[in-house]
Parts: sequence; C-alpha cells; structure tokens
Amino acid sequence: MALAPGSGSGTGPRTGPDALARLAEERVDHRFKGLPPDADGRTVGELAAERRNLFTGGFTTPVLALSAERLEHNLRLMETYAARHGLAFAPHGKTSMAPRLFRRQTDRGAWGITLAVPHQVRVAREFGVERVFLANELVDPAALRWVADRLAADPAFRFVCYVDSVRGAELMDAALRGAARPVDVVVELAAGEGARTGVRTEAECAAVADAVAAAPTLRLVGVAGYEGEVPEADPERVRAWLRRLVALAAEFDRAGRFAGAEEVVVSAGGSAWFDAVADVFAEIPELSLPVLKLLRSGAYVSHDDGHYRKLTPFNRVPEEGALEPAFRLWAQVVSRPSAEQAFLNAGKRDAAYDLDLPFAQVVRRDGTERPATGVSVTGLSDQHTWLRTTPEADLEVGDWVGLGLSHPCTSFDKWQLIPLAEADGTVVDYVRTYF
Repeated sequence: MALAPGSGSGTGPRTGPDALARLAEERVDHRFKGLPPDADGRTVGELAAERRNLFTGGFTTPVLALSAERLEHNLRLMETYAARHGLAFAPHGKTSMAPRLFRRQTDRGAWGITLAVPHQVRVAREFGVERVFLANELVDPAALRWVADRLAADPAFRFVCYVDSVRGAELMDAALRGAARPVDVVVELAAGEGARTGVRTEAECAAVADAVAAAPTLRLVGVAGYEGEVPEADPERVRAWLRRLVALAAEFDRAGRFAGAEEVVVSAGGSAWFDAVADVFAEIPELSLPVLKLLRSGAYVSHDDGHYRKLTPFNRVPEEGALEPAFRLWAQVVSRPSAEQAFLNAGKRDAAYDLDLPFAQVVRRDGTERPATGVSVTGLSDQHTWLRTTPEADLEVGDWVGLGLSHPCTSFDKWQLIPLAEADGTVVDYVRTYF
C-alpha cells in the first residue's frame, strides 16, 4: 500500500526557527549584488520591511529578481500535483540552496528535501530540515561520520542515500563502525548503459543489496534512480525503465531484503518526466511494507523561460496546470555602438548560460515597460550581454532590459541574496542562497 504524502518514520519536517530568524539579522553590504548602496548596514529584515521598489528604490543593475506571485503559484501547483497522484515529495534542494524556500516547500507538504553532496546536507540541517534524501552514493569518511553524529543526536532526523556498488557499501560500513544508528540506503538502478551513476543490471543490484545486508551499519530501505538519464529518452523508454525500478523493488521485497525497514522507498523524478513517474508509480503492487513513492523534482520552484519551459511534463498534461517562470534578470544598456548592436551590463557572472542564452523580454524607460521587440541576445561575455537589434527596436543607453533565463540551478547559484518582488516591483523579502 502507499503512504500519503508527508507520512513515514519520524516527525514531519521542521525548519530551525532560530537559524531562519538569523537570516533576517544578516547585514546588507558589498557582498550582495544589485542591492541599494544606501542600504549598507541595515539588516535584511529591516530592508525587507521598507518594501522598496525594484525600479525606483535604489537597486543597481544587474539585479536578479524572483516573482513573489509566480513562486507561490509554482509551490502550490506541485503540492497539489503530488497529493493528487499519491506521491510524497522531496524537491531537489540543489536547485536553490535557499533555506527560506526549503521551509516554504516543507510547509507546502514536502516530505523532506533532496540534496546532492554533503555540504548541502549540512546547510539543510543547519536550518532544521528533518528529512534528507541524498541522491548520490556517499563514501567520504568525514561526511559519513558527520551524518552518523547527527543521526545519533536527533532521533527525528531521517537520512537516506544511494548505494551503487559493493565497494561503496564496504567503504560506508568501514567509516560508520561504532555508529549509534544505521544509515538508510537505497540501491540506485542506472538509467541504462552509458547513463550517469547507478548499478547497470538487476543481478548487480542484488550483489549490492547483499553487501548492504552484510554491513551492520547500513539498512536497505528501497530503490531509486533518475529517469532523466535514460538514453534517447522518450515516454516509452522512460516508462520502461521506471517499470524496471518498480519490478526491482518488488523482487527485493519478495526476497526479504527490506527486513528491518519500516517502509519501502521507491524514488525517481526529475523535472522533465514526473508525469511518467506518477503513472508508473501508480502501478506499484502491494508490498509487505508501506511504500513511500518519493518524487524529487526541483526546478519547478522557479521554473524558467528556456530549457524547462520546453521540457516540463505539464506541456503533455495541460489539464494538470502550468508552471510559471519566476526569474527575471534586469540589466541596463551601457553601450549602443550601432543601429544593429547594443550591450547590457550583465554577463556570465550574472546569468545562466549553460543550457540557453538569456531571452530579452521587456524594456523599461521612464517607468514604462514594453515588449523587447527587435531585441535578441547573441552572446555573453563575463560582464556584458551582446544584443542584436533590428530597425523596430527602440533601445537607448540607460534603458533597463528584463531578461528571461534558462536553467534555474545555474541562475540561483550566481546570487547570494535575491529580491522577492511583487508584480508592481515592490520587494517584499530576500532569498538567501548557500552554494
């Protein structure tokens, strides 16, 4: 049977109130790009209380802003989607590395937070996240000892990570000897030959499970993987791999490999195929233990104007809703050397560019905003955006240009403190990131 989202061992996720409160006490200074120079010395909370306007309140370009309304829409949509499909939700926190957003995600029903590396787990724990799914095999002895210490200190802390090799299980066991609690692991099934990480065959998965069973410091609680790595992914291939994952869980259960577990974790789900995950996870048969169907999509929180806008499953199932791109990078025209060319004062240090270049969307001049007709981005230097302009483009030095971005993960990580702005430009809060 399946547990309802948010169920499982331990208490619900809680974010440390003291640590979150301290975010508002941090002083604004030169470390934070785009913030008003005359705000230096104020705390983040004091600056937020002033409710300055992004366009008239002294903010300097380039400045990245996150839409308050669109962020709330996306959080609500994925909460509803997970509940509708009987999924627990552990959104991938490496997208934002923002404790305030972790809190809003868990407040919106998330089971916990998925992370990728030990540093990210340390950030989550500092801010009180009670359930962490580490979507990687963890073999670093220092990090494993840190995890063991945290598990011993807090009975409510739930930690689950991948194991994808016999050698990995042996290294984990060696580092964890003497630990008060076993570390919960899930065998990662690779998405196919030539895919990223994970065990390639079911026979090898059984060997890894045997190695876990032989390690007193580990407890096998499920299976997992990432369908986004399926070679030449299409709906048929993705669903076929997901059915392999489900069959592996059922086979392990029949073999009694989850002895000692309280539930069976079956986890998948990036941001491109979560509709397939929902469909196939609905087919999971009844097992000997409750099943935690854990979805891990993370890019939804801000969505984007490029890569994920094209790939989102909501394009295939529009009746389920639609995510909204919440980021906009504002830059200023600093050079207009010809009728065909202009340059903005934002570049690779400010904008994601690993999947797509930014998209020129709107132009602001004298408080008026209009579409960026005839303006396109052709390249980025470290601190400049190259624009091509056609005759219909009305663009002058000093204009602000609003850019849409592609790939949330590499948008968040270029900014330490991001204004959260309402549609009229009123900045109501600031999102602190820890990369």
